[in-house]
Amino acid sequence: MEKQHLRPVSGNIHFLNKHENSITRSVHKDNTIRYLSNRYSLPLGTFHKHETVSIKETKDRELLIYTSETGELLAKHQIPNGKGQLIKDRKHTRDRTKGIDAFIDTVATQFKETEAAYHYLDKLREKYHRYIRDQLQMIFKETKQHTGHLLSEALMECVKRNLYSATDFSDIILYIKRQRQAHDTAIDRAEIASPLNSTSGWDMETEAPKRNIDAYTVFLEDGDLS
Repeated sequence: MEKQHLRPVSGNIHFLNKHENSITRSVHKDNTIRYLSNRYSLPLGTFHKHETVSIKETKDRELLIYTSETGELLAKHQIPNGKGQLIKDRKHTRDRTKGIDAFIDTVATQFKETEAAYHYLDKLREKYHRYIRDQLQMIFKETKQHTGHLLSEALMECVKRNLYSATDFSDIILYIKRQRQAHDTAIDRAEIASPLNSTSGWDMETEAPKRNIDAYTVFLEDGDLS
């Protein structure tokens, strides 16, 4: 029984010695941990920063959750009597866009390749320190309007081409969408023409104009996106 291994501590403690006896818990993707058949929330972004955290139970049946490395208190929850509950601190999810770190967490988790997204957004933060909120807002808007697959493709293309700005990201999405539309149109025309001429479909598909990403990169560098 895990509870018997926890040593009661003062409910007013704010810093816990990392050398004291404690047990650890893995941080889940939804920024929660499990303890005694219940789930307890952690601040947004904890999953990205910490793989595990340490916990202690106080005499007042409060669960203290803190970093194992520094003893920094991350969360404090009242332990319920029941089981199978989610014990949540509203402050952990309130005003998700308040604070740049929290905003980056919010945007990065919209991507399937979360770690790559964090890396990309950190680069934007370095490059546009004074305007990073505007940059994040633009990318966050794109994540709400497009599918995960398209976002992933745009992210990878931006990293590959060293295009680090929200405007570049939006333009790459638009470019990929146009390429897909051109490809789909070529296929549709080929399917329509194939009953009339067995070779026309092949000709149409191979001769359909396709814009190379290198050409797009040149347009970006020249500032001509028309």
